[in-house]
Amino acid sequence: MSKNMLSVALAAALAMSVSYPAVPAMAAAAQEIAYANPEGVVQNSNAVKTANQQRPVTYKAQYDRTEARLKELAAQLQAMQAKFEKDRADPKANQAALQQQYQAMQQIQESGTAELQQIMQPVAYSQAYVQEQVADKLPAAVTAAMTKRGVKLLLSQESVILESPTYNLSPTILAELNALVPTAQLVPPAGWEPRQVREARAQQAAQGGKEAPASTAKQPAGR
Repeated sequence: MSKNMLSVALAAALAMSVSYPAVPAMAAAAQEIAYANPEGVVQNSNAVKTANQQRPVTYKAQYDRTEARLKELAAQLQAMQAKFEKDRADPKANQAALQQQYQAMQQIQESGTAELQQIMQPVAYSQAYVQEQVADKLPAAVTAAMTKRGVKLLLSQESVILESPTYNLSPTILAELNALVPTAQLVPPAGWEPRQVREARAQQAAQGGKEAPASTAKQPAGR
């Protein structure tokens, strides 16, 4: 018997050996497992999407100031770069002077980056504040979605090799999350700091160290 014929015969034998009542039971058991992308659910929530639309208006001053400062820094660095290239092309160029020019450009880049981060800190804190409000309700949304779909084992989408919409619990979690947090407060209260900053301060306090300044905290990516 050829390999193809053997495969057909094996498939037929398996089909005959499986009784029809077992099929629904297998399907029901399969529904107990699902996968989801929690981070994606948070980002796609109505509260986060609405806040992202409102933020450029609420923090227009910060965005405008950042854009203007970026143009100033770009023009300054462009002029310095042009002079540096011109001086370097001179066969009699002073290498020490070139090194000083290069270091000056680096310093301006570093100080400019720090300045821009400081200008945009209110925006970054707004992003973190909205994210926390939504993420805090994520566990409850996940639990509700799992209960509704009868899921007993939830996997991360990153661990799934081959996806199937049937097992994707993200839409159900998203619906639950939108119900729990339809909107979020855009502007943090005075003195509020992101969770990672608060945790870092608490850890340093427990260790008897100095508190890290808020400006050194890593800010959320994106707008």
